[in-house]
Amino acid sequence: MAHPPSSDGDLRRIATDPDAFEAFYREHVEAVQRFVARRVDDRERAADLTAEIFLATIASAGAYRPGRGTPVAWLFGVARNVLADDRRRSARELRATSEIVGRRLLDDDDIARIEARLDAAARSRALYAAIATLPENERTVLELVAVDDLPVAQAAAALGIRPVTARVRLHRARRTLRARLAPDDSPASAPTLEVAP
Repeated sequence: MAHPPSSDGDLRRIATDPDAFEAFYREHVEAVQRFVARRVDDRERAADLTAEIFLATIASAGAYRPGRGTPVAWLFGVARNVLADDRRRSARELRATSEIVGRRLLDDDDIARIEARLDAAARSRALYAAIATLPENERTVLELVAVDDLPVAQAAAALGIRPVTARVRLHRARRTLRARLAPDDSPASAPTLEVAP
């Protein structure tokens, strides 16, 4: 019976050893599902993307190098790439669809429900909007650390940068968010994104 890869083991085996892949999948599927669920609101699409991420890990397992980061950091890097590809594909499909199909009309009840949801999520929207304005290199570190709960060192490995670089980018991102979200220059009212080093 094959032994599953350890956290610092040789992940390249998951491409050829079904037992190693199954152990890797079981160990990390919940983290990947949370990662996807925070970025995708459609359940079926989230399930499809989770499957695509694990298929991509099999396809790219030969590229994994233990000295460049932990398996989980590598896995989050693969997940980021799969989601980026999906966003680009979705944008192309949306453009094509919008050329063919007109806007769907909403009735008053639909509009009322949408407005209630938007009002209920106002603070979150402001935070996400502020995060979206960050430079990509700062935003990706912030998302991996504050949203996906990766330690800074693992986020750095997932992004292929040094931990000190990740810490600097994280500090800049948090400082920028505080400034943008604090009304009337009141830092106390801005949401905090506390992270472990």
